[in-house]
Amino acid sequence: MKKVNQDLLNERRKCTFDIGELTTLIDGGREKTRDRKEKEEIMLSKTSDGVSEEYLSHKEKFENAIKQSVIIFSLVRRLQMEGKTTISNYRDVISNLLRSTTLRDGSPLGLHYIMFMPAIINQANDEQQAQWLERAWNCNIIGSYAQTELGHGTFIRGLETTATYDASTKEFVLHSPTLTSYKWWPGGLGQAVNYCIVVAQLYTNGKCYGVHSFVVQVRDEETHEPLPGIKVGDIGVKFALNSVNNGFLGFDNFRIPRNQMLMKHAQVLEDGTYVKSRNSKLNYGAMVFVRVVIVFDMVNYLSKASIIAVRYSAVRRQSQRISGEPESQILDYLTQQNKLFIAIAASHALRISANKLWDNFNTINAELLGGNLDRLPELHALACCLKAVSTSDTASFVERCRLACGGHGYMLSSNLPITYGLVTAACTYEGENTVLLLQTARFLAKTWQQVASGESKLTPTVEYLKTASSKSIPEKWVNSVENIVNAFQIISVRKISSCVENMQRRVSSGSSFEDAWNMSSIQLTSSAEAHCRVIILMSFYEEMQTCAKNVSAELRIVLNQLMELYSVYWALEKLSDLMQYTLITSEDVEVLQAWYEDTLRKLRPNAVGLVDAFDIRDEILQSTLGSYDGRVYERLMEEALKNPLNAETVNYTFHKYLKPFMQGKL
Repeated sequence: MKKVNQDLLNERRKCTFDIGELTTLIDGGREKTRDRKEKEEIMLSKTSDGVSEEYLSHKEKFENAIKQSVIIFSLVRRLQMEGKTTISNYRDVISNLLRSTTLRDGSPLGLHYIMFMPAIINQANDEQQAQWLERAWNCNIIGSYAQTELGHGTFIRGLETTATYDASTKEFVLHSPTLTSYKWWPGGLGQAVNYCIVVAQLYTNGKCYGVHSFVVQVRDEETHEPLPGIKVGDIGVKFALNSVNNGFLGFDNFRIPRNQMLMKHAQVLEDGTYVKSRNSKLNYGAMVFVRVVIVFDMVNYLSKASIIAVRYSAVRRQSQRISGEPESQILDYLTQQNKLFIAIAASHALRISANKLWDNFNTINAELLGGNLDRLPELHALACCLKAVSTSDTASFVERCRLACGGHGYMLSSNLPITYGLVTAACTYEGENTVLLLQTARFLAKTWQQVASGESKLTPTVEYLKTASSKSIPEKWVNSVENIVNAFQIISVRKISSCVENMQRRVSSGSSFEDAWNMSSIQLTSSAEAHCRVIILMSFYEEMQTCAKNVSAELRIVLNQLMELYSVYWALEKLSDLMQYTLITSEDVEVLQAWYEDTLRKLRPNAVGLVDAFDIRDEILQSTLGSYDGRVYERLMEEALKNPLNAETVNYTFHKYLKPFMQGKL
């Protein structure tokens, strides 16, 4: 390693806790840390050199991404063959392997693991899994997931692609009846994949049975040419994710065998008889899984952004706070700490919530297999709101990190603009955030009606609605994390109950339920967000209580400071709600603000240590501003010199255009 910046060395020396201990806590144990590092070594053992991605054309980016993806996925295959990762440990592939890559702008093969395989695992019967899963796991076929259309996205019931069963040939006929029915957005579909899960309206015996999923071959396995009746291509340049090869797909009466409808939950028999699923929502298991993955993705991106911005802020010096002294590290300014430390705290809060969501996903999935569907609506509501809030928060905090790095944060080589592009995309894909919050609100409204009717048993994540609704509002505000959590529970209860009352009043006044829902939708999204804030705050608070028993005293202090910072930050951000629904006073707010600023000051000596504990290697971070050694200015210049425009001192345009123009000859 080259010489480390002296300011960063000083920051690491004054860290008050064991950085390795926090890394182990984040990973979930020493074994998991060792396993992650081992897999990172393997995944980073082969790298692809060449011109930086930002200087490539759209076509060249795809070609480079395929080249690198094949290297990466061959390493995944090697780990599979060595028994170091299995289908049963699927999260390992998603969370560790595919994130330990040098692909900054996404992979055209990513959806193969993230959506194609989960759809087969969740929706295919045993016979179909035997037919498709091993081939997919070994990457003998590469798949994508085609649901969204030009004219319909989150409103799945409105999809227009049709799959009509022909009993005479025992085939489904897939067709795109309109331009707006063309599939649009599936990653890798443009040029990379040869198979796809297609979501289409199922017709059999002259009746439509709603959307179902089908395994569809779109390209020849040998020549890779699109099959007759298939129209497929890349959708073009986007704000970000330009290596992902998002595609479009249209069908002209394209036929597939009957057994390529995924039939774990619903079936079409050979004579065309439709056998209904015992619960149509079971078909959305893959979608819930993807939303779980997205929350983990946000933790990963936010951790990267905070590493980059904090390390840069320790190296960057600007202005003299005291005349005659050296310029200050910008990390010493309270305004800079205000921008950055919440990103660190949020990374931990969202990670804890993501882990709890994953545990809920596995628990409820096991219950589903046993025929117990009671908690499926709860899981769906939880995944919806956590996906929405985590992506929205992460987009906001990543942008704060970019702005905190001034002009240098605007450079693509900082990796902050690219990271922002990735996280802001997540606010709309796999369910647009407002729509997802409304889906959570629907569950909350039904739950509140249960509370109001005196029903005693509620599912775990909404039990607080019953207990909080029976509590009286404390007359005196107390500045503690526990009190903030309780206050947010009260806010959530009051917002949900108010929404239900408003809708009931509108219906009583003659409005239809649909109109009453629409007129209440702003309040409904707000109540869903409030509920999600409760879940995240409660999870963070409870986890820190548990951690306190298992970590060193030094680390316990810092973790509590992060929890306090996160809780107080959101109390101040949602001050209007606190003023409306609790008895907090302006004097209390002043104390709250002082508490927040004091916590920033306490965290300052450990800022670099906290981001170092995320333990993201430079090869993965890929940032001129955020490298471990802090050689910010040297790396910026090194990257500038890689610019193809600097390969020659005089570009041909000078002699052809500029010189004649300056001489008045044009």
